[in-house]
Parts: sequence; C-alpha cells; structure tokens
Amino acid sequence: MSVRELVILGTASQVPTRHRNHNGYFLRWDSDGILFDPGEGTQRQMVRAGVAAHDLNRICVTHFHGDHSLGLAGVIQRINLDRVPHEVTAHYPRSGRRFFDRLRYATAYRETVALTEAPVDTDGVLARTPGYTLTAHGLSHPVESYGYRLTEPDGRRMLPDRLAAHGIQGPDVGRLQREGSLHGVTLDQVSEARPGQRFAFIMDTRLCDGVHALADGCDLLVIESTFLDEDLRLAEEHGHLTAGQAARAARDAGVRHLVLTHFSQRYSDPEEFARQARAAGYGGELTVAHDLLRVPVPKRR
Repeated sequence: MSVRELVILGTASQVPTRHRNHNGYFLRWDSDGILFDPGEGTQRQMVRAGVAAHDLNRICVTHFHGDHSLGLAGVIQRINLDRVPHEVTAHYPRSGRRFFDRLRYATAYRETVALTEAPVDTDGVLARTPGYTLTAHGLSHPVESYGYRLTEPDGRRMLPDRLAAHGIQGPDVGRLQREGSLHGVTLDQVSEARPGQRFAFIMDTRLCDGVHALADGCDLLVIESTFLDEDLRLAEEHGHLTAGQAARAARDAGVRHLVLTHFSQRYSDPEEFARQARAAGYGGELTVAHDLLRVPVPKRR
C-alpha cells in the first residue's frame, strides 16, 4: 500500500526553542523518501518520528543558513553508519557547494554509501521518476535559495459504470489501460483525466515569482511564515514571509492544504498564524506546524 505523507521534524526559524527544533521535513512518497532542510538536531528528530536513514532517497537543501543545513553532517554520517543499500542524491544551491563539502566531511567517518551530489543553479527539472518529477525554482533571500516541487504524472480514472456498459471487466480492464483500446472501445470512453498530486516546499523568501510558480495548484504546500503581518517590515528586510503573505499566495494558487512553519521565537501564540491566514482569505485545509506532526497528502482530486 502506498503512503504519501509529510513528517515534520522541526519548525523553528533561526533560534530553536524548548518546543521547536530547527527545521527538518521528511516527505514519504510511496517507496521514495525526501528529506528537506535538515537543521541541527534532525538525526534525533528522525529517531523520535520513526524515520530511518534507510528511508532516505534524496536530500533537498533550500539554502545554507544554519537552521536549514547544520544537521547535514549527522544525517550523512548516519546514512553511512547504517549502510543504506541504495543511492542517495543531494540537491542544494551550487553556490553553496563549499558549505556542503564542509558539512559532509565535518568529522572523520567511514564512507559506505554512494551519495550523489546534484547541485542546483537554475530553475527547472532536477529528476524524473515513475512517481514524480522534481523541479526547483529560485526564491528571494539574502543568500541563494531554491524551493522544490514534486509533480505526479497525470493519469486516468476508470469509471465502473461505463466499463460495465461496454461489458469490460476483470483482466480486460488492465489490458485496455495498457493498450488504449479493446474491441473498439477506447480508454477515453470509459475513463476520465485524473490530475497528478502536487507538493511544494518553500522556505526562506520574500514574495517573488518563484513562490507563485511552486505553489500553483498544489495539493500540499509547506511554506515559511516566519513573521506575523504586523512585522511585515522585518520580514521584507530579512527576506521572509508573513502569515498573511503566505496564505494569500496559497489562496491565489488554489492550494488544497496549507502548512505554515518556520516560526520566529518572538511569538508565543501559534494560533495567531492561523487567524491571520484565515483573515487573508485562505479557505482550504490549514495546519500550523509543530514538531513530530504527520500530515497526509490530500487524496487525489
């Protein structure tokens, strides 16, 4: 049985708190696992959440500020300690390669795993698999930063009533799906288009074209909302979003489930982020993230 869910490992911004670890987000997408922005303490949070090193197929780093990348050293060493039997690919901004190298070889350990580096230096496709296409889009932050998006290929949804009307059942259904027609009946006659699921991960950024491109039509959007709206000036100065800005971007993009995260330690009431997101007009499913929360990807449309 396939599982698609987000496991939230950490939700703090620059400074962790008693209740919020530095960033870390694990996306389980069927048989693949993608770790986004492993901040300090991610390895321990993985243990607490039941995410194993063997679950990782990719690591995606948006940028090289410490709260998004200092956990790389521990995660990479754990991958090697556990002798993960498959290739693991790491994506990160090419301009930060020196930081990745320093973190990868921060201490002595024995390398046992093929860790493939695939740096990002432009918008576009990073990987194609049977289950998704991974793309990156540049964001607006004081250091080079990219957001990531997974798009499942579109498919077809079989319609039982139309199949029955044409007398198609059992193994013939699979044959029709594979061949496109059967006994004069075409696939279009007994099915309808089924949009693929879409997921996006947007961290430190001001509002920009990349935010809108990544969020467009997403079933599940994880986006930073470091500041509340009354601190808009601080958000713009430091290259971040407010709760209202993130929610309006999600509203305009038709996002089904919005996950707000990456909160400044200055705020004590997380529900204020939800109130401001609703006030901004976002009407879909809304989650104010907390550590070790599991969020399922919404069912297909």
